[in-house]
Amino acid sequence: MENDSGSPQGPVTCGSWIRRPENLNLVVLGRSRRGNSSPSLLQIFSFDPKTVSMSTSPLANFVLEAEEGDPVAIAVHPNGDDFMCSLSNGSCKLFELYGHEANMKLLAKELIPLQGIGSQTCITFSVDGSKFAAGGLDGCLRIMEWPSMSIILEEPKAHKSVRDMDFSLDSEFLASTSTDGSARIWKVEDGVPVTTLSRNSDEKIELCRFSKDGTKPFLFCAVQKGDKSLTSVWDMSSWNKIGHKRLLRKSASVMSVSHDGKYLSLASKDGDICVVEVKKMQIHHYSKRLHLGTTIATLEFCPSERVVLTTSVEWGALVTKLNVPKDWKEWQIYLVLLGLFLVSAVAFYIFFENSESFWGIPVGKNQQARPRFKPMIRDPQSFDDQNSWGPVDM
Repeated sequence: MENDSGSPQGPVTCGSWIRRPENLNLVVLGRSRRGNSSPSLLQIFSFDPKTVSMSTSPLANFVLEAEEGDPVAIAVHPNGDDFMCSLSNGSCKLFELYGHEANMKLLAKELIPLQGIGSQTCITFSVDGSKFAAGGLDGCLRIMEWPSMSIILEEPKAHKSVRDMDFSLDSEFLASTSTDGSARIWKVEDGVPVTTLSRNSDEKIELCRFSKDGTKPFLFCAVQKGDKSLTSVWDMSSWNKIGHKRLLRKSASVMSVSHDGKYLSLASKDGDICVVEVKKMQIHHYSKRLHLGTTIATLEFCPSERVVLTTSVEWGALVTKLNVPKDWKEWQIYLVLLGLFLVSAVAFYIFFENSESFWGIPVGKNQQARPRFKPMIRDPQSFDDQNSWGPVDM
């Protein structure tokens, strides 16, 4: 682990995975300015799943102008071709990736509806890529159609200040949390509030993530209750809280759900992470002091590997392989099915050969039992004798 403060480049402020159409996993990082010698940067790195490491040199760099400020947050579109970056000057910029790994470049595009809207602490795309949402430091929440950018919702007083937000798997709902501890649910298509999540007076709902496995319609939230940190679960059908559990046991800074919905992860404000199996809500991986003594700003599962990306200002970007049970590969499943079929076929043959009646019907006294199979290969000589023509009387 290398201390990022010793790097000639500025500290890492945000990051994300990029799942490319050619099934490559890349990492995009945002770096803030360091004095006059190092400008704000966006960098693209390759990822090697065999060594579980990022490339030492970036595939592409994009230098931000001084007036644009520093990268605040990054949201990658599901198509893997472009991503949005919110900047500290109060604007958002779209970046398109083109070229291949050996010659990759970033093309920046300014989007008029997202210029001068204030610092956006949270930005995200819906799972199907048809919606984009931005939550501001000033508490304004925006939901837009993508890529037309037509406004569905622009609520200036949605929250005191937006803390976190997430789209549901079917892109029907958006959950958002506030720095004052409240959380609201929004109907995406109509841009209207559905409900405000219930909480006790001593509880603050800080982070939120929807379940992503397609079978359990839940909303997970990191809740701070006094000095206790809880992970609470709300039922999406009624928006009632159905339970909670102490997992990280520390104040959480960021939450993430794996792309297949099997795992939930929490990162602490002092550098720890824990990964939980959603089905049993049991911890399967825990890394202590991964980012020693500093708040983890980014926590995101790799799209195709059991690996997480974490970033912090002090320690930069790290990729960590998770100590979780291995997933079954598709070819392994087919192999097991083939084995079961062959075993069933052999068992059927043995049963058929050794049973007097396949249907279990008693054989009568004068009824012949089923004849045994005889070899199909005969002696060539005897075969010729049976089929030879004798003298024919005319």
